[in-house]
Amino acid sequence: MTSGSARISELLPQPFPTGYRCRPSTAADAASVHGLVVACECALHGRAVTDADRVAAELTPAGTQRGATLLVLDSAGGTAGWASVRGRRARVEVHPGHRGRGLGGALLAWTETRARELGSDRLAQTVPDADRAAGALLRSGGYARLVTEWLLEIALPDEPEVPEPPAGVTVRPFRHGDEQAAYQLTEDAFDEWQPRRKTYPQWARETVERAGFAPAASPVAFAGGQMVGAVLSLDVPEHDGGYVERVAVRRDHRDRGIARLLLRDAFRTFHRRGEPACTLWTHSGTGALSLYERLGMTVRRSSTVYGKPLVTE
Repeated sequence: MTSGSARISELLPQPFPTGYRCRPSTAADAASVHGLVVACECALHGRAVTDADRVAAELTPAGTQRGATLLVLDSAGGTAGWASVRGRRARVEVHPGHRGRGLGGALLAWTETRARELGSDRLAQTVPDADRAAGALLRSGGYARLVTEWLLEIALPDEPEVPEPPAGVTVRPFRHGDEQAAYQLTEDAFDEWQPRRKTYPQWARETVERAGFAPAASPVAFAGGQMVGAVLSLDVPEHDGGYVERVAVRRDHRDRGIARLLLRDAFRTFHRRGEPACTLWTHSGTGALSLYERLGMTVRRSSTVYGKPLVTE
C-alpha cells in the first residue's frame, strides 16, 4: 500500500474489506473508471450508455474538488469500485464482480464523510431502479426518495416534420460564438428546479467541449437578437442513436411551441445522419415528461434520486 493509500485509509469512516486498497482517482484513471461504469451498465441494462468523454470530464482537476474522488483496487490492481463527491451530489460504482463484499457500504460512508468535510449539509445520489440492491442500501442508510428520472427514446424510421417557428422567432444550428448565450440560457432554466448552478468551465466540459458535441443537431432559437431556446445534442459511439443533452427555453418564451420545434429539428438531423433513434433524460422536477411523450417518446428505463441531510459528527 502506498503512503497516499495509507493516509486515505486512516480517514475512512469504516475499513474496506480485506484485499482492497484505495486512493484518489485522477484524470489518468479515466479509462479504468469508464470501464467500470460500462461493466455496471451492461450488467444492469445489457448495454453501455455513458461515453468515455463524460467520465473524463468528471476526472479533470476542475471537474471535481481535490480529494473528492476515491478509486478502489483489488489485489491484482484491477478497478473494483469508484466514488465521487461534487457539492451535494455523490456517485458510487461497484464492479459487478465485486458486489456483495461490503464495498458499496464502505464507499457510501466515505462519500458522506467527504461531503461533510467539503461543507455540504445534505447529499443525493441517483440510482437506476433496476439496481435494487443499491436502492435498498441507500434506504437502509437513511436516504429518502426525492425525484424520478426517466430515459426517453424516440425511433426515427421516418423523417420528422418540423413546424414553422412562432412569429418573431428564428432558428438555426448552433455555431461558434453561441457558447456563452447557451450557458446562460440553460443554466437559468435548470436553476429554477435544481439550484446547483455550474461554472462556465464545468458546463462547457459537459456540453460544447465534449468530443461528441453535435452542433448541426443542436438548434438554437432567437427572438429580438437574443437566444431564447436551445437543444444541445451529442453524437457518441456508445449511444445507439443521437442523444439530447440539454433542452431549455427562456421563461418568457415558453408555451409557444419552441421546445417542440427545436427537438423535432434535432430529431430530423439525426434521422438524416442515419441514426435509428434519439434519447434524452428528464427529471420529474421539470414537469417536461408529458411534452416528450406528446412528441412520441417513450420511457426506456427510470432512476431514482435519493437524498438525506448530513448531521455534523
